[in-house]
Amino acid sequence: MKDPIILETGNTPSHAIIWLHGLGASGHDFEAIVPQLHLPEDASIRFIFPTAPDRPVTVNGGMLMPAWYDIKGLDIASKQDREGMQESFTLIERLISEQIGLGINADKIVLAGFSQGGAVVLYTMLRSKHSLLGVMALSCYLPLAEASEAERTNSNQQTSIFIGHGTLDPLVPHELGLNSRDALKSFGYQTTWHEYPIQHSVSLEEIMDISSWLSALIEKTK
Repeated sequence: MKDPIILETGNTPSHAIIWLHGLGASGHDFEAIVPQLHLPEDASIRFIFPTAPDRPVTVNGGMLMPAWYDIKGLDIASKQDREGMQESFTLIERLISEQIGLGINADKIVLAGFSQGGAVVLYTMLRSKHSLLGVMALSCYLPLAEASEAERTNSNQQTSIFIGHGTLDPLVPHELGLNSRDALKSFGYQTTWHEYPIQHSVSLEEIMDISSWLSALIEKTK
């Protein structure tokens, strides 16, 4: 994996947010969102924006591009790439461990992701050995949902989960997002659902909701 983009909002960060991009994008994709979040001015936060390894993506004719896992067909919830998902899980667990090694405990780390990145975040949360502060999954779905209940570690049973989805999303259907939310709730996770009249993107209203959610988590754990 390429070196991640690192942004810090102050000296000696007390919190970290690891934010994963979507298919074909890079660690630069969500850099510009940091000042728009208007997080507490007295909080020092380290943002880590990793770039996925290049891999051939079946649905795009085998084209090589940054991808957290392969997408084998237009129905993204079928024929899922468990091997690719597991590889990305290992990468994200390593990033979490690196932040812990730098002095930021897991309970002050937030995992965030958009689209493919959000799917990996949910997959990781369920299987991680680390108890995280929060998990944010945008315009995505819960991958390998049927296997998740048996494979989960319960480390994040009390973790705050923000799920945002567009009602007009043509790539990750709104219904798939709802089904993923319901699956997580059935597993006993503290999930909040936010939906917006948008397609496969992030809106200003959603950014404001993310800001409120993140700010509350950070204030609670200063």
